[in-house]
Amino acid sequence: MNPLFWPIPLTAVLALVMARLLFKQMIRNPKGSKKMKTIAGHVRQGAMAYLRQQYKVVGIAFLLVACLFAYLCYGLKLQNKWLPFAFILAGFFSSLAGFLGMRTATCASFRTAFAASRSLNDALRIAFRSGAVMGFVVVGLALLDYSIWFLILHRFIDAPSSQQKVLSMASTMLTFGIGTSLQALFARVGGGIFTKAADVGADLVGKVEANIPEDDPRNPAVIADNVGDNVGDVAGMGADLYESFYGSILAAAALGAAAFFSYDAATQIKAVLLPALIAAIGTLLSIFSIFVVRTKEGANIHDLLKSLHKGIRCSALLIFITSFLLLYFLHIPNFIGIWGAIVTGLITGEVIGKSSEYYTSQAYKPTQHIARQASTSAATVVISGIGTGMISTVIPVVAIVIGTTLAFGFTSGFNPKEISMGLFGVSIAAVGMLSTLGITLATDAYGPIADNAGGNAEMSGLPPEVRQRTDILDALGNTTAATGKGFAIGSAALTALALMASYVEGIRVCMLQSGYHVLSCGHHLVNTTQASLVDFMHLYEVHLMNPNVLLGLFTGSMMAFLFCGLTINAVGRAAASMVHEVRRQFREIAGILEGKTTADYARCVKISTIAAQKEMFIPALSAIIAPIVMGYFFGVSGVLGLLGGSLSTGFVLAIFMANSGGSWDNAKKYIEEGAYGGKGSPAHKSAIIGDTIGDPFKDTSGPSLNILIKLMTMVAIVTVGITIGHVCAH
Repeated sequence: MNPLFWPIPLTAVLALVMARLLFKQMIRNPKGSKKMKTIAGHVRQGAMAYLRQQYKVVGIAFLLVACLFAYLCYGLKLQNKWLPFAFILAGFFSSLAGFLGMRTATCASFRTAFAASRSLNDALRIAFRSGAVMGFVVVGLALLDYSIWFLILHRFIDAPSSQQKVLSMASTMLTFGIGTSLQALFARVGGGIFTKAADVGADLVGKVEANIPEDDPRNPAVIADNVGDNVGDVAGMGADLYESFYGSILAAAALGAAAFFSYDAATQIKAVLLPALIAAIGTLLSIFSIFVVRTKEGANIHDLLKSLHKGIRCSALLIFITSFLLLYFLHIPNFIGIWGAIVTGLITGEVIGKSSEYYTSQAYKPTQHIARQASTSAATVVISGIGTGMISTVIPVVAIVIGTTLAFGFTSGFNPKEISMGLFGVSIAAVGMLSTLGITLATDAYGPIADNAGGNAEMSGLPPEVRQRTDILDALGNTTAATGKGFAIGSAALTALALMASYVEGIRVCMLQSGYHVLSCGHHLVNTTQASLVDFMHLYEVHLMNPNVLLGLFTGSMMAFLFCGLTINAVGRAAASMVHEVRRQFREIAGILEGKTTADYARCVKISTIAAQKEMFIPALSAIIAPIVMGYFFGVSGVLGLLGGSLSTGFVLAIFMANSGGSWDNAKKYIEEGAYGGKGSPAHKSAIIGDTIGDPFKDTSGPSLNILIKLMTMVAIVTVGITIGHVCAH
């Protein structure tokens, strides 16, 4: 085994140890009053009950899919024999990351609320470091999963040459990402439906109709709303970024094995291990950077943003330096160009994050403009929010275009013929963007903790200054959540492009395993092992004049809208049930609005749970079926068109939905801080309408799209044997 491999599992263990230490540190903080603990207990019980039910249902689905994969592997001989086992292990690790992150969040929220009674800095420290538990669990388990399978495949895969063995290992591991993709989609869609059904129901009936404050204990949906913050924004986001992190490493490793195939085996293995090594270094730097985040008492939203950015930029600057030293030490050919691709990924992620922050934070003009429109009517709030979301797509798209161009150019020497090396650069840029995920995810997972802390403070009757501090943290959490969603979507675009290139590598491996060692490309023959990506494009006629490609592009674009329509309607149906239930309790339970009777919280939690379990399967099935059907009827050219259409449309649509939803949410919070009449004013009620429309945009459909485009690509890779079955069957 190459000595360069061992830092990867060691870093995985260190990240998990760090997560454990941060969890124990959080647990030692005071819990607050008995009432605070009781409320937190309700939230924790509801969250864990939902996760148990979801894991039970998803577990059955995973076993059925694993059986299908077993038939594909052992019956049809169209995939590697490890796929069913790796599929289950990847799904288990992704679920475990979500479970541990959510357990931490539910334990941290009321401790954060009590800490806010002492100081803003204490509350920020507990919430942020508890969010870091999620970050380190995600990167630790992903690197551990990678290490386990690398060791197994290194031991059991045989090939005629060392280069072919490395290529076979990397291509085999690439298929293992489908377990994380499927689990992420279930977690995101199910969690998003749960949380937004409760949130919309609580806001429309509680705030607008009954004129009671947010997180008021008299609202029957308030516990379900707090539970939803955890299952959607912690467990869901954790599974989402776990999939991005793991998938980017696997895609870059597969492309590195292909790009450096003509080099000696030592150079090729360095290229394969490089993505995981960069991720390992970024994890170590994230551990250091979380201790940089702190703030002063009396800080405003700008000060808090500055504190969080200080930690993120510290880790980005350090990875900028250490990645250069790593590449210099490895002596990989064109290491300057590869380093340029890493830096490009870091800068692209920063630009997308800052763009999302600008368009969603109440500290800037776009969101303030939406709040100003609320003084007119709810309709103008909706119109301005949609317009702002559409305009907000410009900077991320330009950033991805420039970033992809530069990453491709740096590694290919700006030579259009060096496509394999250029695409390796694009995949390395995605790894660079996600390399500091440990701290980036901490800033995201911190948000729901702060939100729940505010809810606990309100329901426990803590002094007004405590709620003011938690509201500041919550408003910051909305901005960091929007930034995190933009970051996740941006990394998904780069990763999906790399996975599309890896799909072609899957075709190569399938052909070699079937005995096809020569390709007929036009008027010449090409050795399958040495064939370039362009040769495969010629072989399958992948160009815009091929109707199959155009049909695939249209279908892929349609899939993004179909998926969003299904998930938004699912939230609408679940929210309608929640509204009816809250109204029923207000009408039928005597004394509930006077605070003399306790609301039936469990009933609302049950409504959200049933809706989430029922509604999450059709969107997931559509993502699985589409690439298989397209491949069976329209072949490789149709599949590549499908993936291209879903990537381009899905990326822009996801940015639009995430930023529209975030700006509506923070426009409401801007008014709640005292602008345009403050809480309870007509402007506030109009802003609530915009916020409830934006809820499924930013927390269900939008962030699920980045998983959709990668899941469809992973399904295409796994079922490549079916797509070219007329070749592999012989």
